[in-house]
Amino acid sequence: MSLFYKEFTNDEEVVNAIGSIKAKGVNEDTIYVVTHDDDRTKRIADNADANTPGGFASKAKNIFNKKGDELRDQFKGLGFTATEAENLEERLDEGKVIVVVKDAPAGFTL
Repeated sequence: MSLFYKEFTNDEEVVNAIGSIKAKGVNEDTIYVVTHDDDRTKRIADNADANTPGGFASKAKNIFNKKGDELRDQFKGLGFTATEAENLEERLDEGKVIVVVKDAPAGFTL
C-alpha cells in the first residue's frame, strides 16, 4: 500500500475521478479531497462522497496558523513529507484540487 495523489483543475473531473477510484475497489475511507478553500473542499467531498483531511485536533492546532501552514499540516497528516507538502500546497495556490488516496494498492493509477 502506498500514498497516491493526482491534481485536477475542474470540480466535476474530481467527482468523476473519485467515482473511478471507488469502482477500482479502493476503500472510500482512504480517499481525500484538498483545495485551498474550505467551502470548495467540503462541497466537492460531499458531492463525491469522499473525506477531507484533519479533524478537530488539526483545526484546533491550526487556529492561529495561516492557511498555507494548515494545508501543509494536512498533507503531512496524510503521510507526505514536508517537502512534498510544500509542493502540493503551492499547487493549491494555483487553484488545483488534490485528490489523495491513502494506502493505495500497489501499482494503482488513475
